[in-house]
Amino acid sequence: MDKIKMTTPLVEMDGDEMTRILWKMIKDELLLPFIDLKTEYYDLGLEYRNETDDKVTFDSAYATQKYGVAVKCATITPNAARMTEYNLKQMWKSPNGTIRAILDGTVFRTPIIVKGIEPCVKNWKKPITIARHAYGDVYKASEMKIPGAGKAELVFTAEDGSETRELIHEFKSEGIIQGMHNINNSIESFARSCFNYAIDTKQTLWFATKDTISKKYDHTFKDIFQEIFDAEYKTRFDELGIEYFYTLIDDAVARVMKSEGGYIWACKNYDGDVMSDMISSAFGSLAMMTSVLVSPDGKYEYEAAHGTVQRHYYKHLNGEETSTNSVATIYAWTGALRKRGELDNIPDLMSFADKLEEATIKTIESGEMTKDIALITSLTDVKVLNSEEFIKAIRRNLEEIL
Repeated sequence: MDKIKMTTPLVEMDGDEMTRILWKMIKDELLLPFIDLKTEYYDLGLEYRNETDDKVTFDSAYATQKYGVAVKCATITPNAARMTEYNLKQMWKSPNGTIRAILDGTVFRTPIIVKGIEPCVKNWKKPITIARHAYGDVYKASEMKIPGAGKAELVFTAEDGSETRELIHEFKSEGIIQGMHNINNSIESFARSCFNYAIDTKQTLWFATKDTISKKYDHTFKDIFQEIFDAEYKTRFDELGIEYFYTLIDDAVARVMKSEGGYIWACKNYDGDVMSDMISSAFGSLAMMTSVLVSPDGKYEYEAAHGTVQRHYYKHLNGEETSTNSVATIYAWTGALRKRGELDNIPDLMSFADKLEEATIKTIESGEMTKDIALITSLTDVKVLNSEEFIKAIRRNLEEIL
C-alpha cells in the first residue's frame, strides 16, 4: 500500500532512557512503514538539553505554537543524582513544566480501557479524564515556621503604597503558616482549555473545588469558569448535548465512585495531582494512561503519562531483556497523528491512528502483553513478550487490520 502523505509536520520531542529506546522501535515498526512521516525533530534527551543550556526545550515549545501539534517522549527531570550521572551544568527544570508554561496549557489524562484489566471500581465502564490546572496554589506557596506567640497577617501592598491586611492567626505558641496565590489569567486559560477539550471530545465537563469554605480563593475559580462558560461556550455545549456543571470537591469524589465514567473532571492543581494518580491506579496502571497538554488557543502536545522507566534502561544497557509497556507512548503518537489529520483534513491519517490503537488493544486482548499487564490481567493463558516482541506483535495485527 502507498504510504499516507502528511502536509504539515508534527513537532517531535525525543526523550530519555528506556522510553527513548521504545520511541525508535515504535517509529521503525509501526509508523515509518505506513506513513510518509513529517516531523520537526527536537532532541529533549538530557545530554542535549545540557549541551544547549536547555534552549532546545524552549525551541520545541515555540515550534508547537507554530505547528499546533506535538508528540513528546518521556524525559528526565534531574535531581542531585542525575547532576552527577550526566555531569550537568545545572539542575535543569522539568521540560514538561517549561512547555506547559510557554503554551499556557492544561494537562488532560485519560486511562486506556482494555478487556482483562478491570477497574477497581466495578461500575466504571468508560474512561474518566482528569484535567489538572498547572499553575500556583501549594506548588508556588511561601511557607514559614512560627517560633512562638505573635500575630500572622496577609499583607498586600499596592503599587501606590497602600496596604490591605487580613489576620491569619493570633499564635499563642509555635506553629506554621503557608501563603498561596493564583492569577486570574491562568484560571481563565485553564477554563478555556477545559471547555475546548470537552467540545473536542464531546464529553460532559465537571469542575470541583471547595468554595463553601474558601469563599474568595476557590470561589474565584468557580466564578471565572461560570462567566466564561455562559459568555463563550454554553451554546456550543447545548448543540453537542453535553453539560458543564460545578460541584463541591467532596460531592465530586462521591459522584465519581458511583458513576459509569465517560466525562472530564477538572481540578485545581493539588486536587488534580492526587486524583489523576487515583484514577490511573484504579483503572489499572500509569503505563495505560494517555496525557495531552491543551492550550487555550488550541495547541496540542501528546505524551505518555509515565516516566522514562530508568530501571529497565539500566537492564537494557547491560544487555538484559526487558518487557517494557509501550502502550501509552504509542497512544501519544496516535493522538498527535489523529489531531494532525483532523486539522489538515487527512482522513487516512486519522483512520490510521484509529487502526493502530485497535491493533494495540487487540494484541493485549488476544493474550500477548508485557509483564506489567500480565501481572494485573484477569485473562488466562497469557503470553509475556519482551519490549520488541510486543511492538512486533502489534505490527502483525496492524497489517491484518489495514
